[in-house]
Amino acid sequence: MPGPGPHLMYAMSSGIALTHLTKGRFTPHHTLIYALNAFFGPDMGSFSEWLSSTFFDGNSVVSSLGDEIHHPFYYVVILGFPLCVFYSWLSNELVGTRILDYGYGVPLSRLQALFLIAAGSLSHFFLDHLFEEDGHTKMYTWIMSTGWWINRAPVNPDAVIVVGFLCICLIGGFIYINSSKLRKSTARKQSCESMKLILIIGSLYCLWCASQIYWMSPRRPPVGEEADLGVLVFMAIYFLLPHWLCILSMDPIHLRTQRFPV
Repeated sequence: MPGPGPHLMYAMSSGIALTHLTKGRFTPHHTLIYALNAFFGPDMGSFSEWLSSTFFDGNSVVSSLGDEIHHPFYYVVILGFPLCVFYSWLSNELVGTRILDYGYGVPLSRLQALFLIAAGSLSHFFLDHLFEEDGHTKMYTWIMSTGWWINRAPVNPDAVIVVGFLCICLIGGFIYINSSKLRKSTARKQSCESMKLILIIGSLYCLWCASQIYWMSPRRPPVGEEADLGVLVFMAIYFLLPHWLCILSMDPIHLRTQRFPV
């Protein structure tokens, strides 16, 4: 099971990279809140279970609440609002006392804090799902179950055609969107259109894999022996989504002097 070190270093290094790439729009305040939630956030549930067994004689209510908190989504649902209020207040205090640098002089809003809380929770479970329980977590077991491990996977012609077509569309579409000869648009617009293309192709790719695994009888390998469906779903939820939430939490380019609305 990953301890404090890996959780903190993974989140902090990601935050520092975003700070560098965004020229300071992802501030040290963002990195601190993101890292705190990636480190200790959902583990509040495990800590409450320990408190229950130590001081409340295993109170079932406290113990069940701890189980719900130690969850990538329920953590945000249960504690998201009180924590975003607290972190927004904390950011305001850090700005006022100048303990932690904030170049624009405007503390994080509650909405920004909520994005970072959700991102931290998902990043926490990115490591937990991969490295807990001797590699036999429910999530990791499901990921591997979408592969083909019975024997040598047969190579079906329709799988080669479908997967090859989707990959060609992805590469060709990306070249078309970012072609200087065909398009005259900003880099931001091109990146947004490229992301839409990835989402469309990714959705079709997952649909193909799911149809071969769950709808065909007997089951067929969608992409040889590869567990592509599990990998794509896991990476989308626990790697790409938290970084997208971090991007949403960034300060706008033209930062106003007043506090952000929540």
